[in-house]
Amino acid sequence: MRYYPIFIKLTGQECLVVGAGQVGRRKIASLLESGPARVLVVDTRPADEELRELLANPCIDYQTRTFRPEDVNGKTLVIASTDDEDLNWTISNLCRDKGILCNIVDQPEKCSFIVPAVHRQGDLTLAVSTGGASPALAKKIRKDLDEYFGRHYGAFLELMSRIRPLVIDRGRPTFENTALFRELVDSDLLEAMERDDREGVVEILQRILPQELESHIEELLCGLC
Repeated sequence: MRYYPIFIKLTGQECLVVGAGQVGRRKIASLLESGPARVLVVDTRPADEELRELLANPCIDYQTRTFRPEDVNGKTLVIASTDDEDLNWTISNLCRDKGILCNIVDQPEKCSFIVPAVHRQGDLTLAVSTGGASPALAKKIRKDLDEYFGRHYGAFLELMSRIRPLVIDRGRPTFENTALFRELVDSDLLEAMERDDREGVVEILQRILPQELESHIEELLCGLC
């Protein structure tokens, strides 16, 4: 079986996490990075000091009790991290019947989606999956990506996000804008940013950007290089 790769927008959505052990806590932290409106966390254990730090986020609703079937209602995504096989199957079946995305940690046969190993640098997100065959290999590949795709990729993406609206606001045809963005990406700009070569970055931008945007270069590079 092959999984269909997808990135899900959870901004403003409601999620559920059942089980707040060490793995569950990592899942909660990851969900919070996506800006959900609310994450209901259900666990039978009272929150310890470490967990209370995480629960300080106002998006989290932590309830010390057993899982209830109605907990899945209205949820966009559900994650279960428990060692109770019967409970995991119950949650999996409930979500399947209601068409809710569900992940049972480390049990792909109970999941409608699996969570890949992820490398992030700013707005760059690289996801690695082995289809559940070897999570250990996925993590190794992610570590390799950590070494190759360094912080300069995040800085480069931030720079491009600042350049883009300025270029589009000029009102030029789409094909001209596309050519300009491709020229920036195909240039030595990324390499110059990796070297922290500000002078080189400025020279490349002066060469590629339209003349009317040259006055924005210092502003564009603020905090990046």
